[in-house]
Amino acid sequence: MSGETNLQSLLANMQPDLLEGEFVFCSVSPQAFDQLRICPIGNFREAEGITLIVERSIADDEGLDYEFVSRRITLNIHSSLEAVGFLAAITSKLADAGISVNTVSAFYHDHLFVPTDRANTVMRLLDKLRNDASGHISGS
Repeated sequence: MSGETNLQSLLANMQPDLLEGEFVFCSVSPQAFDQLRICPIGNFREAEGITLIVERSIADDEGLDYEFVSRRITLNIHSSLEAVGFLAAITSKLADAGISVNTVSAFYHDHLFVPTDRANTVMRLLDKLRNDASGHISGS
């Protein structure tokens, strides 16, 4: 089942969903990772350690150091891993507004981690981007 690759279709049909809770990024050693009894929503192995994406409450409970307290926005459209420009269009829009974003592309959806205090602004910007793309498609 392949995902959508057409940029205008991706932008016009994305359904951003702001999830409850706050998420943080942590880094732990491989040894510490093996001892953890938590299930991060994401992890990535780098030379310096293992990056974890976990709910802030879990990081606090486990005494994990973290940075970048964020909210998670899932872009509910099955975007292809080979789609060109989807995240670039979104991150450019956020950069223009001075908003940092960490993106994660999974098999079915893309996920944005944005500063907690800017999450509602990001949702408005995504709605504008979607509406602009919808107008472009219907005006073609």
